[in-house]
Amino acid sequence: MRQQQMHRGGPPSPSCPSTSDRFPLKPNLALRHLNTAECGSETSAEPEKHEVRADNAPTDLSRMRSIMNFYVSYLLCLVLGLACVVCVCLWNSRWRGGFAWDGSPLQFNWHPVLMVTGLIVLYGNAIIRLPLPGAVVYRIPLTWGQNKLPWKLLHAVLMLLALVLSIVGLCAVFNFHNAKNIPNLYSLHSWIGIAATALFAIQWVMGFAGFLLPCSPTSLRKLLKPIHVWFGGSILTLSIIACISGINEKLFFSLKGNSNGTQPYSRLPPEAVLGNSLGVLIVAFGLVVHRILSNQEWQRPDSGSGNMAYTPLLQEDN
Repeated sequence: MRQQQMHRGGPPSPSCPSTSDRFPLKPNLALRHLNTAECGSETSAEPEKHEVRADNAPTDLSRMRSIMNFYVSYLLCLVLGLACVVCVCLWNSRWRGGFAWDGSPLQFNWHPVLMVTGLIVLYGNAIIRLPLPGAVVYRIPLTWGQNKLPWKLLHAVLMLLALVLSIVGLCAVFNFHNAKNIPNLYSLHSWIGIAATALFAIQWVMGFAGFLLPCSPTSLRKLLKPIHVWFGGSILTLSIIACISGINEKLFFSLKGNSNGTQPYSRLPPEAVLGNSLGVLIVAFGLVVHRILSNQEWQRPDSGSGNMAYTPLLQEDN
């Protein structure tokens, strides 16, 4: 009887366990495709390929948009920095009489020009670097994937140039004060400015010793890195505060009204408008720099998984 039934019905087809038997709690469409694939279907892999392509397109678009946003921010940073230098030079050449190095008030005019150029503009452009506040040049996407040695050298040179300009700017104001018997370091502006310059000098020495010398160990670099980050942001903030307070102090001293033949500061003469505008430009410049530094997407990617095995500057391959 059993042989007759097998003869009539033919050989039993290989059974394929249903999806509901293996996944009783998830009888959805995706599991049906999986069940069909295991049973011999040849078309189940196609939808996955299309899904991967669809996922890659938004990622590439988002990356391109992020790069474009960086270049817009970087261009704005350069424009604001140039505007700061032009304004401070115009202010001291047109309204303050120009420049000299003879102990006269014309020597003092070098002080705001050199401090804004060195401690704000050059330092700000030199601190957009890596995950540290250390140089804009390191965050430019065109430099990613290239040898970091020339960019490290550029960063170090820009920082050193900014430090030298700041020190010369301090020498200008100290020499002027000494020639005119004016007390030094009595105002809040001078305290903040000296603190910013001193921290800057310490920062440069620490960076050179910890990140560039061939003998610097990896453990020292790991220890100095968070300190280097904190110093970089703090120095820029202190520099902005010092410059703004110095501009305000200079305008109060210079625009006294009838006593020195000028209009009072409260009347907002053209010189006051230019000085206030310079302060606004400095604040805007600092905000853009901090924006670039704080964006995690604009940090230079690590060169490899073994990036913590740091190679000092003089041992790095070209």
